[in-house]
Amino acid sequence: MNPVAITPWHWVGFILCVLFFLALDLGVFHRGAHVVRFKEALAWTTFWFALAMLFAGAIAHERGPEEAVQFATGYVIELSLSLDNVLVIALIFAWFHVPTAYQHRLLFLGILGALVMRGVMITVGVALIHEFAWVLYVFGAFLVFAGIRMLFAGERMVQPEKNPVLRLARKWFPVTPDFVGGSFFTRRDGRFALTPLALVLLLVETTDLIFALDSVPAVFSVTRKAFIVFTSNVFAILGLRSLYFLLAGAIGYFRYLKIGLSLVLVFIGVKMVIEPHGRPPQWFQMKIPTGISLLVVALVLFVAIACSIAAARRERKAAR
Repeated sequence: MNPVAITPWHWVGFILCVLFFLALDLGVFHRGAHVVRFKEALAWTTFWFALAMLFAGAIAHERGPEEAVQFATGYVIELSLSLDNVLVIALIFAWFHVPTAYQHRLLFLGILGALVMRGVMITVGVALIHEFAWVLYVFGAFLVFAGIRMLFAGERMVQPEKNPVLRLARKWFPVTPDFVGGSFFTRRDGRFALTPLALVLLLVETTDLIFALDSVPAVFSVTRKAFIVFTSNVFAILGLRSLYFLLAGAIGYFRYLKIGLSLVLVFIGVKMVIEPHGRPPQWFQMKIPTGISLLVVALVLFVAIACSIAAARRERKAAR
């Protein structure tokens, strides 16, 4: 088949569709602040996943099955690494005692910022790889290091008082001691002031930036095509909100998830290091098919989640 060339109109059309769905989400389905229940979160998670698979089908029709598999693999990698982000966001909300009714709006605005940051990082990454193919070896080594660090790191602790962005925000602006409804800004003693909700948003954005340093290079292990990397990232981020509400109440069941995610990072990093980029020595070349990578990532996550659930059930039976 002759694949359809990706033009600027495809980029514009995709971004406009994303903005339309986001506007529909916030302006119609979540116009008023309310608590997102499990069934609603499950419905939205299913919707975003189905939409991503439909997009993969469109890519297969227009660009061929290889790029469709690349998109699906990048989507699964990005979504799996986002699970760790979900756990940290839950800790942030708990630390600030964010009312449940305001959490959806926070995540919505956080996603808008994440889309911009990911777009910039992907653009820079593609440009670097185009000019210096050896950068992929650096990305791979970094992912191996990040995976090992995650494996041996202790439990994540949320310490907003040590966050430099929040320190600067508190230095430049007064902050109200309590939430002011769903407002991010208010006036205090006649001066412009931030509310704790604004601090939470800043912390969510900086947290996503840190996680993007792992997840964006990871997708480059699958493909260097900017459109595939960007769209797979976007679909994973769009499903992050509903995934949070789906899993937030069951975080205790995922005790082995961090081990699974660390193994995923190490596998992806090793894959980037051993695959040929540019003109490496002939003996150094070893390419892992994208389909195999997808199966390995999915299998590792399945085993980690299954072991976590089994351990939790054993503890519940022993406690009876």
